[in-house]
Amino acid sequence: MKFHDSWEIPQYDVQEFKPKATKYAVCVFLINEGDKIKKQLTKMATQADLADIIIADGGSTDGSLSEELLQQSGVTALLTKREPGKLGTQMRMAFAYCLQQGYEGVIVVDGNNKDDTTAIPLFIQALDDGFDHIQGSRFVPGGQAINTPIERLVGVHLLHAPVVSLSAGRRYTDTTNGFRAYSKKLLTHEQMAVFRKVFTGYELHYYLAIRSANLGLKSKEVPVKRQYPKNSPTPTKISPVKGNLGVLKVLFKAALHRYDPKSK
Repeated sequence: MKFHDSWEIPQYDVQEFKPKATKYAVCVFLINEGDKIKKQLTKMATQADLADIIIADGGSTDGSLSEELLQQSGVTALLTKREPGKLGTQMRMAFAYCLQQGYEGVIVVDGNNKDDTTAIPLFIQALDDGFDHIQGSRFVPGGQAINTPIERLVGVHLLHAPVVSLSAGRRYTDTTNGFRAYSKKLLTHEQMAVFRKVFTGYELHYYLAIRSANLGLKSKEVPVKRQYPKNSPTPTKISPVKGNLGVLKVLFKAALHRYDPKSK
């Protein structure tokens, strides 16, 4: 598809290993995930026929994304960000590529091996059923939260989910979970205005959940399993103090509609 002139798309490199083969893509977001991404891709290799696997790399330098691994895992393409920015920049990069390739929807998941990707068919079914924003949740029937740090459980149940739900006008139960899916309709909706440089960090995850509900786009939650390593440091790129304060700032800005596009 042709991009809108106003879309702000990051600069990135593309390495393609095989042509588009499915209706939807699974975009894996990562940077320097080492053995975690290797283990995750090995498991995902059995699902490459369900949805094309697109790696959205923030600029890894640890050598974890060898061409041999990616090809053996059935990866369709590797995208590498070439400008400043974190998760939001990677997301805009991946969404732009997937729309350009003609995918009808995008499933997104972190590349740190915490998420059980056997739930991918649930996201595909929801997209096929016409849903635009599909949130993976550990806290709906069938979902599982394993070894989740207590501070994370408290944060999502008592702060994050209530704030997002209130702003969205619909109940979400697992708003910090990055295992989600978005339809082409949502990503290209003019009043969503996804492709803006204001989205460089964690803003997009919160904004998409809130704004899509405000606009009346169809949303649902599907059960997922997320497992944290036992007796090991929590896999995260968010620093304990500065990082978490930054996340809270972004959360409240999204909830107060500070990222909503200005009316023309």
